[in-house]
Amino acid sequence: MRNPTRLHYGWVVAAVTFVVLLLAAGIRAAPSVLIVPLEDEFHWPRSVISFAVGVNLLLYGLVGPFAAALMDRFGVRRTMAMALAATAAGVALTPLMRQSWQLVLLWGVVVGAGCGVIGSFLAAYIPARWFRVRQGLVVGVLMASNAAGQLVFLPTMASLATHAGWRVMSIVLAGTVVVFVPLVALLMRDRPEDLDLAPYGDDRAAGPVPAAVVDGNPLTLAFRALAIGGRSRDFWLIAGSYFICGASTNGLIGTHLIPACVDHGLTEVTGAGLLAATGVFSFLGGTLSGWLSDCWDNRLLLAWYFALRGLSLLYLPFAFGMSFYGLSLFSMFYGLDWIATVPPTVRLLTRVVGPERTGIMVAWITVIHQIGGALTAYVAGVLRSSFGTYLEAFLVTGLLTLGAALMSLLIGVGGRRADATRGVVPAA
Repeated sequence: MRNPTRLHYGWVVAAVTFVVLLLAAGIRAAPSVLIVPLEDEFHWPRSVISFAVGVNLLLYGLVGPFAAALMDRFGVRRTMAMALAATAAGVALTPLMRQSWQLVLLWGVVVGAGCGVIGSFLAAYIPARWFRVRQGLVVGVLMASNAAGQLVFLPTMASLATHAGWRVMSIVLAGTVVVFVPLVALLMRDRPEDLDLAPYGDDRAAGPVPAAVVDGNPLTLAFRALAIGGRSRDFWLIAGSYFICGASTNGLIGTHLIPACVDHGLTEVTGAGLLAATGVFSFLGGTLSGWLSDCWDNRLLLAWYFALRGLSLLYLPFAFGMSFYGLSLFSMFYGLDWIATVPPTVRLLTRVVGPERTGIMVAWITVIHQIGGALTAYVAGVLRSSFGTYLEAFLVTGLLTLGAALMSLLIGVGGRRADATRGVVPAA
């Protein structure tokens, strides 16, 4: 019989997932540090480097649904450990690059796909499997690992790239990832049922619980889930707003803020410091948003977050002319909002598709999120190469984000009553 005073193992699984997502965030932040050094050494156009980053972001999202299906079929622990090892290998081979296609292969394909298997969909997948209460809070904290990854890795990587070179930076990053592979193998568990546990907060009596068995081809399972969820108009409203979310975060700011700072006479280390500061406030904002999503109307929360983000992006081009303090204000304001959209998005999606499909459907909207990020990462690089400035990219993305706020308000409006109820009624 389980000891009710003992720490539920779901919290251990959540902690391990936080570390893995933190590592993935650090790896995904590396291209923003690499852009200028690669441009200087190999004279590759920024649009070419941005294309590799775009491929990375696209695959990061694209493999998510299939990774979720693989985890359902073969287990979280095994899939997660193999993905970390493959990602570390791709980063470790980076110093051998000589041609731009090798950058696309290593950072675009290998690292993008590896990080996709341990992508942000885990922030919903793990809580849905291990928690029945405090789900919003756990989702918020896990998504905040993205901010923590920036905080931990960005200044260090920028300093290493500046003083020791980008090759040394790559080797150190790969070694850091390898160190944590045994941690996943030792502590991660696939399901509460493996430990004769019910999910945290479940009222079932103590004792063995039969584990769910998932049969079938992971590819088929992933597309079947999309076909079912895609019948809902609310699903596509959520997915559309998440497309713009990816465009306004990973695609634009995560990829191009540091190069934009360099364009305005700031150093890479300074730009990385601003992005890391954004991560600090993002950690706070994401955690607070997770708590709020358990209490308030998630539709209104989501609209409010997108509106504030759009205003901050419209402000950014003018912040570069206001000295470092103008950018510091942007980092604080934008950072509080960076990942705040995720907890209400997950809660809304759960009520549209049901808790049993939440993990894989979050993976699918993450695909759409990353398509938005990949497209914006590439287009922003093209605009910078064409006009010599990021002004157009910042303004257009800011206006799109204001549009996402309006889309959020339409979730559950004008559809069937049942869909509206599942989509917009705040959690008790």
